[in-house]
Amino acid sequence: MEFDSIECVSSSDGIEEDEIPQLHPHIIRSQFSSSKTTTHKNNNGSSILCEGNNGGIAIHPATSVHELLECPVCTNSMYPPIHQCHNGHTICSTCKARVHNRCPTCRQELGDIRCLALEKVAESLELPCKFGSLGCPEIFPYYSKLKHEAACNFRPYNCPYAGSECAAVGDIPYLVTHLRDDHKVDMHSGCTFNHRYVKSNPREVENATWMLTVFNCFGQYFCLHFEAFQLGMAPVYMAFLRFMGDETDAQNYTYSLEVGGNGRKLIWEGTPRSIRDSHRKVRDSHDGLVIQRNMALFFSGGDRKELKLRVTGRIWKEQQNPDEGACIPNLCS
Repeated sequence: MEFDSIECVSSSDGIEEDEIPQLHPHIIRSQFSSSKTTTHKNNNGSSILCEGNNGGIAIHPATSVHELLECPVCTNSMYPPIHQCHNGHTICSTCKARVHNRCPTCRQELGDIRCLALEKVAESLELPCKFGSLGCPEIFPYYSKLKHEAACNFRPYNCPYAGSECAAVGDIPYLVTHLRDDHKVDMHSGCTFNHRYVKSNPREVENATWMLTVFNCFGQYFCLHFEAFQLGMAPVYMAFLRFMGDETDAQNYTYSLEVGGNGRKLIWEGTPRSIRDSHRKVRDSHDGLVIQRNMALFFSGGDRKELKLRVTGRIWKEQQNPDEGACIPNLCS
């Protein structure tokens, strides 16, 4: 559902055998393999020497340990349990199920052989966060790296556009450009806003219909959402603000929303949610200005056959008072 008119005034699965890629045929001999030393030529021409029952590994300098820990199927880093076939080719546990228990390099049955030697090598490694290019300076033990990266403050953001399952990810400047150019979202500067939403037939409420506007305020970007959706059997309208940044930074801002008419008004005040929280999560928590349809029609006036809502609001930043240690609001002019 789309609103008939909007006025905005703003002031400042499985893999078949023949589909299995034969990539990076790493060979590791663990204590489950024979004690015979094997020399294997990697894709880059380097040699990997692997010992047997003592679990030792000798690696040619031209081959990095990172390459040995790279799954030949998905090319992601491998974490315990790391599996290998009888010939010593390794594979991650996720891909072992995908290739139907058959080695992607030599086509032999994988079985349940663990490559404990390679798992032990991984324990000794310390690696930088994969978001280092985005600014993260941290270095972690190999097995702690994944947990950090899942919550890293420098990880890319998902697109906040709610009208479709958009797969775009990136930093904030990229997403702002993406919203403007690809989703044709309205962009405004300023920390106050005045929106008028008009719908000719308010009884036609489809689930998760919405509008999105982006505001540039205090050098930051905020997403203002306005939606109509079914809450149980009753249609409702909802407006809420999301901050384009992390939750810790979002705590520095406060916003208010106001809607009214016929001598009545509703006011909402709160802290914007970070776009780290999905649009659906914020909407389903009702963390915003929620207006029941009957009240919305009452605000619209007239014969209650047309929705005419005017939502006004502002954003301000809490500043620390250096003399008293108290927070005072900094209102955007």
